[in-house]
Amino acid sequence: MTKDVILESALTCPHCGHSKTETMPTDACQWFYECESCHALLKPKAGDCCVFCSYGTVPCPPIQLEGKGGSCSASCCS
Repeated sequence: MTKDVILESALTCPHCGHSKTETMPTDACQWFYECESCHALLKPKAGDCCVFCSYGTVPCPPIQLEGKGGSCSASCCS
C-alpha cells in the first residue's frame, strides 16, 4: 500500500507568529524560508532536515515517506 503524501504545510514564523500555507518540494528539502511578514530568515532547528519539519504543520515529503517524526536520513537531504 502506498502512503499518500501531503504537499501543503502551514509554516508559522517563530519570530512574529505569521502563518502561510506553502507547497512543499517533493524532490528536495527546503533549508531556508523568508517570512513574508517580518522578513526573518528561518532555518531548520537542530536535528530537523528542513523548515517544514521545524515550523510547518506537516513534515516534508521525504519524512512522510520514511514514516519518521523529524529526523531525516533521506538521500535528498544529505
